[in-house]
Amino acid sequence: MKRTQTAEEREREAKKLRLLEELEDAWLPYLTPKDDEFYQQWHLKYPKLILREADSVPEELHKEVQEAFLTLHKHGCLFRDLVRIQGKDVLTPVSRILIGNPGCTYKYLNTRLFTVPWPVKGSTIKYTEDEIGAACQTFLKLNDYLQTETIQALEELTSKEKSSGDALPVYIAPDFPRIGMGSSFDGQDEEDVKSRAAYNVTLLNFMDPQKMSYLKEEPYFGMGKMAVSWHHDENLVERSAVAVYNYSCEGPEEESEDDPDLEGRDPDTWHVGFKISWDIETPGLAIPLHQGDCYFMLDDLNATHQHCVLAGSQPRFSSTHRVAECSTGTLDYILQRCQLALQNLRDEVDDGDVSLKSLEPAILKQGEEIHNEVEFEWLRQYWFQGNRYKKCTDWWCQPMTQLEGLWKKMEGVTNAVLREVRKEGLPVEQRNEILTAILASLTTRQNLRREWHARGMRKKRDSREIVVRCEANLWEKILSNGIGIGSSYVARKAY
Repeated sequence: MKRTQTAEEREREAKKLRLLEELEDAWLPYLTPKDDEFYQQWHLKYPKLILREADSVPEELHKEVQEAFLTLHKHGCLFRDLVRIQGKDVLTPVSRILIGNPGCTYKYLNTRLFTVPWPVKGSTIKYTEDEIGAACQTFLKLNDYLQTETIQALEELTSKEKSSGDALPVYIAPDFPRIGMGSSFDGQDEEDVKSRAAYNVTLLNFMDPQKMSYLKEEPYFGMGKMAVSWHHDENLVERSAVAVYNYSCEGPEEESEDDPDLEGRDPDTWHVGFKISWDIETPGLAIPLHQGDCYFMLDDLNATHQHCVLAGSQPRFSSTHRVAECSTGTLDYILQRCQLALQNLRDEVDDGDVSLKSLEPAILKQGEEIHNEVEFEWLRQYWFQGNRYKKCTDWWCQPMTQLEGLWKKMEGVTNAVLREVRKEGLPVEQRNEILTAILASLTTRQNLRREWHARGMRKKRDSREIVVRCEANLWEKILSNGIGIGSSYVARKAY
């Protein structure tokens, strides 16, 4: 079943096509540090982008972080994601792992990632290897460091704006601007600044370009091979900052200065590209990234600009620290939603059937919506990624088992609703009200089960690197037993 594009996706695709049509066979201009107007353009058009060169970061932190990257890679903790783009499954060229606050998740490209917890105060986490635990501790340390640096940058920006409307940028290094100007920070109090730098997750990335058979060419500026295409980071708290630590595995030859005769960016060096969204007048920037460099996207930069990652010739790790929007993305949240849905459950009788406290349409509608949320936003997302999380920790095993149990109870609630609807004594008007209230959720469930089943079959057939849990799990029971939207014949038809 082909998924219908959302209005936002259709609009984005239309903008992309219009932009490519306007370009025809020409490239938009972009600048690198070799260009005379590079820094002026950065100050004027990209003022909320900060680069901190490696020399300004403590050497001991560099050593710990880079060892932590290599440790996680050695233990096979980073995985390529099978993401959903315009109704198609696409395997990312970049391998990733999400580390962060216990119970948090982060969703991008219709894929929910679950944190490997870092050891925050008061938490008890059992890691599969002591080295993995130490690596998670290191990324928590890096998170604290980057949070402090981000807060300092925001406070300095606020101070500069209050003292002078024409404040000059503050520099961290002779060549690179640290802070630009902007009016959006006026009136922010200290707590607001801290909340925008309260990084709760980091998405670690790894790619070895030499092992990739194909990488997309950058389509607008001719910047070369892309590891990550143009995008805005998704599902972040509005106007929150993003901090990125770069570890490109450079040899002595990569440490040398760029060739002054080379036109455009050096293809052997990793770069981050920036452009103003859908703007064909302002030149883009291609900023070289060397081992240990950090860059920061402040305030609304992530919303008003797009960025991409341009591949170099050597392997590269990065740690991208974010304030994930977790209002609907934590374990506590979904467990509370389950409790809400099951409040309408009265008890279970001897034959396993359940009875309901209320047939109020609004209550039934809410229960079925939560039922879908648990299944498609959590359980299927988790098991579709196989056993990857067990590589690092068993932290999610018990919560997912608990969610499966609650899901089964919701299946019982759906069956109980349909039994009530079938009863001859139920007034026609009440029957119609109940069916109207739950029909959309049941139809969505049927369609999504078809889609997820097809995705699982494709992934298994194509021998993707992520192993699907195929035996004695919840989804095999769905297929074999016909557990459906409340009636087995409907479920079997769905598959």
